[in-house]
Amino acid sequence: MNRPTVAIIGASADPSKYGNISIRSHLSEGWDVYPVNPKETMIDGLKVYRSVSEIPVPLTRVSIYLPPPIGMKVIEEVAKKGAQEVYLNPGSDSDELVEKARALGLNVVIACSITQSRPPKS
Repeated sequence: MNRPTVAIIGASADPSKYGNISIRSHLSEGWDVYPVNPKETMIDGLKVYRSVSEIPVPLTRVSIYLPPPIGMKVIEEVAKKGAQEVYLNPGSDSDELVEKARALGLNVVIACSITQSRPPKS
């Protein structure tokens, strides 16, 4: 069985930040994790991608940890990459961002992906 894949947009090297806690939580549940942060190169031993479009595999999930104005700047790229679901974590969602993401055809989940890190049933 293929392992589920997740891009963590807004990944952080700081272990106290949710963008890092999410990496560890998804890894512990068996996900292949692809951190996205234009300012980092490695986080927790994982290669970091500058953008979601650089990730070389199809994605099961995209989990966003960015303020809504920054999320608005990356959501079209997320839509082009595609994923089964896009999580807008607490603090990353806004009515405008949710509306735009849904208009782009994304399956938006407004919830904490850390609490939902169990892989979807195949």
